[in-house]
Amino acid sequence: MHIERNVTRLTVDSRDDIVTAMRKIDANKSRIVFVVDAHGHLVGALSDGDVRRWLIASTTPDLSTPVEQVANRQCRTAPSDATPAELRELLAGPITHVPVIDAQRRLLGIATSRADAFVIGRHRVSADDPTLVIAEIGNNHQGSVEFAKELVDLAVDAGADLVKFQLRDLDALYRQSGAATAGEDLGAQYTLNLLSKYSLSADQMREVFDHCRTRDMDILCTPWDEPSVKVLADYGIAGLKVASADMTNHTLLKSMFATGLPMIVSTGMSTEEEIRQSADLLRSSGSPFVMLHCQSTYPAPFKDINLRYLRRLADISGGPVGYSGHERGFHIPVAAVALGARIIEKHFTTDRSLEGNDHKVSLLPGEFRQMVEHIRELEAALGDGAARIVSTGESMNRVNLAKSLVARRRITAGERIAAEDVDVKSPGRGLQPNRLDALVGRTAQRTIEAGDFFYPGDLTDAVSKGRAYHFRRPWGLPVRHHDYAKLIEGTNPDFIEFHLSYKDVDLRPEDFFSSRLPFGFTVHLPDLYAGDFIVNLASEDDTVWERSIHELQRVIDLTRHMTRYFTVDAPPVVIATMGGFTAHGFIAPTERPRMYARIAQALERVDEQDVRLTAQTLPPYPWLMGGQQYHNLFMGLQDTVDFCTQYGRKLTLDISHSKLAANFHKTPFSTYVEQLAPLSEHLHIVDAEGVDGEGPQIGEGEVDWPVLAEQLDRLAPGVGFIPEIWMGHTNNGEGFWKALDRLEEWF
Repeated sequence: MHIERNVTRLTVDSRDDIVTAMRKIDANKSRIVFVVDAHGHLVGALSDGDVRRWLIASTTPDLSTPVEQVANRQCRTAPSDATPAELRELLAGPITHVPVIDAQRRLLGIATSRADAFVIGRHRVSADDPTLVIAEIGNNHQGSVEFAKELVDLAVDAGADLVKFQLRDLDALYRQSGAATAGEDLGAQYTLNLLSKYSLSADQMREVFDHCRTRDMDILCTPWDEPSVKVLADYGIAGLKVASADMTNHTLLKSMFATGLPMIVSTGMSTEEEIRQSADLLRSSGSPFVMLHCQSTYPAPFKDINLRYLRRLADISGGPVGYSGHERGFHIPVAAVALGARIIEKHFTTDRSLEGNDHKVSLLPGEFRQMVEHIRELEAALGDGAARIVSTGESMNRVNLAKSLVARRRITAGERIAAEDVDVKSPGRGLQPNRLDALVGRTAQRTIEAGDFFYPGDLTDAVSKGRAYHFRRPWGLPVRHHDYAKLIEGTNPDFIEFHLSYKDVDLRPEDFFSSRLPFGFTVHLPDLYAGDFIVNLASEDDTVWERSIHELQRVIDLTRHMTRYFTVDAPPVVIATMGGFTAHGFIAPTERPRMYARIAQALERVDEQDVRLTAQTLPPYPWLMGGQQYHNLFMGLQDTVDFCTQYGRKLTLDISHSKLAANFHKTPFSTYVEQLAPLSEHLHIVDAEGVDGEGPQIGEGEVDWPVLAEQLDRLAPGVGFIPEIWMGHTNNGEGFWKALDRLEEWF
C-alpha cells in the first residue's frame, strides 16, 4: 500500500466529458479516475464499470455528457490523518484506489493497494511500461552551475527520462563542520575534500533545477541530510533518491517519506536483512517506493554484481525493482532489463578523467544514448510472451523460402485430386505442404495448370473471382505482365498497375500486348535488383546514386514504350521508392534536408516527359532484403510536405505506409492524410497495424475507413487507387476481391 501524491494521471475535471474520462481510464491502466472540481475538491469516482452501467441505462447515451453527472459520489474515501493500517483496511477486497481528502474534501492523494506500479513525475514504472532511465549527474558537475546545466542538456539529448543530483548540507551532515577533515581516516578525508570542492549550494541547485524545467526534464535528487530533504520538498521535485549509504538510516528515511514524495532506494552496502528491515519500514509509511539493486564499488567487479538478485529483491520489496550500475560499460544495465529491472540508473559525464570516483564509472553522452537505444530495442525484443505468430517480415521470407503444394499435371474443374497429382516445390506462395492430406481427395473447383499452386481456397467449395465494382474514383489492380489478363477476367478496372521485377524491365511490351487495351495503367519501380541493389536517389555514394538514376530512367522509358498499348487520357503514373533508408538506425532529423536535396538533384537528371513520376510515402521500418531496416525520408509528415512544396513534386500516398509512420510519430493519422492527400497523384489503399504491420486486409488493421474515405473525397477527389493487399493476387486474386468488396462501402 502507498499514497500517490501526484494525482494528475488519476483525475479528471468535473467539466470534462465522458470520452476524456474513458481515455484517461485507458491510459492510466488503473480502470478508474477521480473527479475533482476547479478548486481540487473531490466530486466522486468514475470506473470503467460505472461507464458501462451508464451506457446500458441510457437509451440515447451522449458521450459529451460532463463526468460530474455520471460520477459515483458515494465512493470510499480516507481522511488525511488515516494511519497505514486504516488505509489497508479501506483497500480491502476489490477496492484498489481510495482518495485521501481533508476536511473540506480537497484531494490530497490517492492510496492504492497496487504494488505492481510506481509513479514518479510523469513516468509510470511497471512491467507494462518502458524502462525508466536515469542519468546520475550527482556531483559530476564539479561544483559548476553552468557545467551542471550542460550535463542536463546532454542527458536530454541522450534520451534520459530523469536526471539525478545530490544535495548536502555539509555542516548538518558531518561531525566536523565544513572542510575540517584532519581527524578523519584517509578515505573519508579524500571524500570530504572532494565534497567541499564540488558540492553545489541549495541556491545553486535551485538554479540548475529551474534549467531542468526549461528542458522539460523531471528531477530526482538525493538528500544526504534532513535540511536538504526540506529544500527539495519545498522546491517540488519529482522524487527523492535514497543513497545506498543511507538505506539503513531510518531517521532520514522517515524524514523523506514525511514529504509524501515517491522514493527510489539503492540497496548497495547492505545485507539482505537490512534491506528487509528498510522495506518493511517503507511499506508501513504508505510512501510509494522502488528498490534498486546496486554494487557500491567504483568500478564494480563483474563477478560481484549478481544480477539474478533482482528476482529476490522484487520478492522483498513487493513491487517493481531497478538497477543502479557502477561497472564499466553499459552491457550490464541492458542485461538487467532482460532480468526484470524497470529502472536503470547510470552515472553521466563528459570526461572520465575528471577528478572523483563517479567519473570513472560514468557513461559519456554517446554511450548513454547507445545504452538507451539498446534498452528500447531489448524491450521490443522481449515482447509479451503471447502465442507465437508469423511476423510480417517472416511472411515475406516464407513466401520466398518455403515450399508449396503444386499441381504435377493439368487438373480440370470437377476432377478428383489424387496424391500423385500433387508435388512439393518452392516458393511458398501457395498451400503449405502440411495440408496435403486435407487436399487429396477433394474435387477441384477450378482448372489448375501443371506447376500452378494450390491455395487455401482449394480446400473449400468456394471459387474466388472478381466482379464489376463501382467507386467514386478510378480504381485498378496490381498485376505482373504474366498474370494481368487472368486477373481482370470478369471485372472492370479503370487501370492496372504493373509491379515490376528487375527482370521485367528487360521485357519487350510487344511480347505481351498485341492490341490497345480499353483501360489505363501505372508502373511501380522494382523494389530490389540483382546483387542486393536498391534504388537510392539520396545516396552519397556516387556509384549507387548514378545507378539509381539509370534504373529509374529505364523504368520511365519502358513506361513510355507501353503507353501505345493502353487507353491513356493522362500521362501514366510512375511510383518510385526514392531511397533514404539505412540499415542500423535512423539518421538525425537535421540530416534529412541534405538527403532530400540529393534526391532533387538526381531528379534533375531524369527525363520525365510523358509520365507522372511520384514519390511513394514510406513506413518507418521497411522490409528489405529479408529483414527490417529504417526509412528516414517520406515518412515524417512535415519534411514530406516540405519536399513536395519546395521541389514541386507529387506523391503516391500509401495508406499502410503512412499509417505506420503516423503511429511511429504518435501523430493522428487523420493529420497525415489532411496534409498529404492534396499532394497525392495516386493512392495505394491497404490497412496497417502498429509500426511495421504492413499490408493486412481492409478492416483487419487500425485504419478508420469511414474517416479516411471522407478525407480523400474532400482532399483528393478523382485520384485513382489500387488495393495493395499483401499476397492479394494469390488464389485468383482472392485478397483483392475481398478488399474491393469491403471498400465499396466507403469509397
